[in-house]
Amino acid sequence: MGRASLFTLLALAGCARPAPPPACPEPVVAVVDDDPVPTADDANAIAVLLDDWHQAASVGDAERYFAYFTPGAVFLGTDETERWTVDEFREYAAPHFEDGHGWTMGATRREIVVRGNHAYFDEDLTSEGLGPVRGSGVLHRTPEGWAIAHYVLSFTIPNERVSDLKALLESSPAEGADDSEGEEADAEE
Repeated sequence: MGRASLFTLLALAGCARPAPPPACPEPVVAVVDDDPVPTADDANAIAVLLDDWHQAASVGDAERYFAYFTPGAVFLGTDETERWTVDEFREYAAPHFEDGHGWTMGATRREIVVRGNHAYFDEDLTSEGLGPVRGSGVLHRTPEGWAIAHYVLSFTIPNERVSDLKALLESSPAEGADDSEGEEADAEE
């Protein structure tokens, strides 16, 4: 198969998914020749994995969700304290998944690059709880298939809003609050 045909197949395979959340538009998929040479099946398998991984979170299926990680994987959340191993992340997620609904995110854009036994991707996501966010990560080809070795979830901040965000983060949470209301509430107890 020629390089152009392979690229076309990979671009078409980019957002295969077994079930909702929101549909991912066709991604731009770049393939870098390496050993083993990436195939359309690689890109499709990665797209299916990521869509099903997000779906597993949305229905609180911890077993399915965490099965997509390599044993030594790391998940970086949006908070500065959120650098988790798989076991730490599983412990954090347990109460969120118990009611059958963890968190819902759906890809609106995704790009995947496959290089031999590794792949990396970035995706723009819509999230019920967080609003627009971005995920990026690294996958590793294992004997069982592709698995997530590293994932980063982050907020996208428009450049023109960075100074506002910086000021907010540098202020204390109580700054700007009316202290008289706090004193009245304390007096009522």
